[in-house]
Amino acid sequence: MILYEYPFNERIRTYLRLEHLLHRLSSLLAHTAALDHHFALVTLFEIMDMAGRIDIKTDVLKDLENHKAYLSAQRGNPAIAQEALEAFAGYVENAFSALKRQHGKPCSQLTEDDWLMSVRSRIFIPGGTCSFDLPAYHAWQEGHADARLADLSRWTSHLQPLANALALLLHMLRDSGTPQMAQAQQGQFQHALPQGRQVQLIRLSLPKKMNVVPKISGNRLLISIQFMQQLAGNKSAPVADDVAFELALCS
Repeated sequence: MILYEYPFNERIRTYLRLEHLLHRLSSLLAHTAALDHHFALVTLFEIMDMAGRIDIKTDVLKDLENHKAYLSAQRGNPAIAQEALEAFAGYVENAFSALKRQHGKPCSQLTEDDWLMSVRSRIFIPGGTCSFDLPAYHAWQEGHADARLADLSRWTSHLQPLANALALLLHMLRDSGTPQMAQAQQGQFQHALPQGRQVQLIRLSLPKKMNVVPKISGNRLLISIQFMQQLAGNKSAPVADDVAFELALCS
């Protein structure tokens, strides 16, 4: 199965983009080649750019605070296993406290590292990190992999409170949706969203072998999906057949 996700507001879009970058960074740090570590730095700088442009920390803390209030209100509810509730409330409290203790924006401490900032100033220039442009960076890449990994681990440790909080928030959001089978008649599907429920994320799954791609659009009242068939030469065309897929609405 291949999974597609469609966010309904800018905050969730930002969360998903940061999650995407954090996953990429984690994958690159699992390798030892200098090229992988170069692109790990590229990814770290992308995360720094996102965190610097928006107040992501405030949004995440606000969402965690809302979850804390909701979980607190469920204490004593006989329909909820209280032991599990307390354990999950502990996860939320730990994520909230760790992020709140971090001073300033995530990665703001890294801007005080002159060497790192000299690399950042040239890394997005095509060919800007050649050995004659940044000899110190060239020496770092030619050094031992363990030394590079130690530096990268130190730099990325500043992201851990944010990464943990984002993972928890997105887990709770995704877990709120119950997957159900749906069918697009002649490749098209529309669904009225339930009133009184603020859907924030759509999750759509379908078999990879179908070789179709969904084009998803929506608002607070309606979602619309058009399935496209992948053709030769990277071209696409609307699907004429019915398409069965799995859909979850997360709020």
